[in-house]
Amino acid sequence: MIKSNIFLKGLFSIKRLDSPAIALGASFVAIGALLKNVGFTIQESIFSSFLIYALPGSLVLAESIFIGASLINIFLAVWLVNARLYPLTVSLMPLVMTKKHPRWKYVLSCHFVAVSPWLIMKSNYKKINKEDRLDFWIGIGTANWLIGIFATIIGYLSADYLNKDMLIGLAIVNPIYFTCAMIGVMESKSISVAIILGALLSPVFYFITPEWCILFGGIAAGSIAFLLGEKSVN
Repeated sequence: MIKSNIFLKGLFSIKRLDSPAIALGASFVAIGALLKNVGFTIQESIFSSFLIYALPGSLVLAESIFIGASLINIFLAVWLVNARLYPLTVSLMPLVMTKKHPRWKYVLSCHFVAVSPWLIMKSNYKKINKEDRLDFWIGIGTANWLIGIFATIIGYLSADYLNKDMLIGLAIVNPIYFTCAMIGVMESKSISVAIILGALLSPVFYFITPEWCILFGGIAAGSIAFLLGEKSVN
C-alpha cells in the first residue's frame, strides 16, 4: 500500500516556493483553450490531459488534429514526443527502486514522469528514506497531474477570453521555468556544458533545418557534454 503520510508530503510539496505549480498551470490553461479551438468537447479535453499529462504531448495532439492527421499518425507523434521522458525515467528509477514495493506501484508511478515532478523529486529525494521515495514520488506526480487537469478545465472555459498572444505567453511559461530550474542545477561541468551548448547550438541548427533544430542541438550538446564527462572521469 501507499503510505498516506509520505504520499501527502509529496502531494503538498507543490506548495513550495520553487514548485512548478503556477508555470505548469499557466501552460495547461493554454492547452485547454487550444483544445477547445480545435473542436474538443470539455470531456475530451479533460480526458486528453488525464491520459497524456505531459505538456508537449498535448500540444502535438492538438496541432495534429488541427492539420487533419490520421489517428495512427497522431498516436505515433504523441508517443515519440513523450519518448523524451525516457532519460528522466532512467535517472529516476535507481532513486526509488527497492524490493519492498510491488510491481503495480512502479507501473502506476510511470504515468507521472514529466519534467516538473522530476525536478521536485531530484531536489528532495535525499531528504526521504529510500523505501519511502516511491510513495513520495507518486504524491508529487499526483499533485502535478491534478494541476494539469484542473488548469485544462479553466483554459477550456476561458478560451473565448484569451487571444492568440495570450495563449502563446501562457504556453511558454513552463519552458521558461524549466530553463531557470536547469540553470539552478548547473553543479557539474557536464550539466553546464549540456545546457549552454544546447542553448547555443539549437539556433545554429535552425538555419540548417528549422523543423529539427532543437532535436539536433540537444543531441549534439548532450553528446559533447557526455564525452567531456567521460574524459574527466577517466
